Amino acid sequence: MAKAIHMMVRVMDEARSVEFYGKAFGLDVADRFEFDGFTLVYLKNPENDFEVELTVNHGQTEPYTHGTGYGHLAVSVDDVEAEHERIAAAGIEPTPVKEFHRDGALMARFFFVQDPDGYKIEVLQRHGRYT
Repeated sequence: MAKAIHMMVRVMDEARSVEFYGKAFGLDVADRFEFDGFTLVYLKNPENDFEVELTVNHGQTEPYTHGTGYGHLAVSVDDVEAEHERIAAAGIEPTPVKEFHRDGALMARFFFVQDPDGYKIEVLQRHGRYT
């Protein structure tokens, strides 16, 4: 069976992205590999083995376009309201907390943030299928 190990995003400013993911989600640099023309930075936290891979293409001067295919990365937290307050206090602008209901029951409580390159990250309350 396949195991998900990382997701990759191309970023313009390595330091700014590392700072954002550290502040927002407690992700730290697990590995960093510099090559001719690009650098790979792997971020993770003690919660799990899944990593966010930042690809920094040396010499890239124009922001990347996300097209219509990219949706978002999702993370789950124990207390979505407390996490919303913490992220806002860290100077990151979260969207308001929203809820989805299905068949009269709570399906999801969540909000979104965007990283410095505009990638959306959904923060979900651990509940039901989102544990």
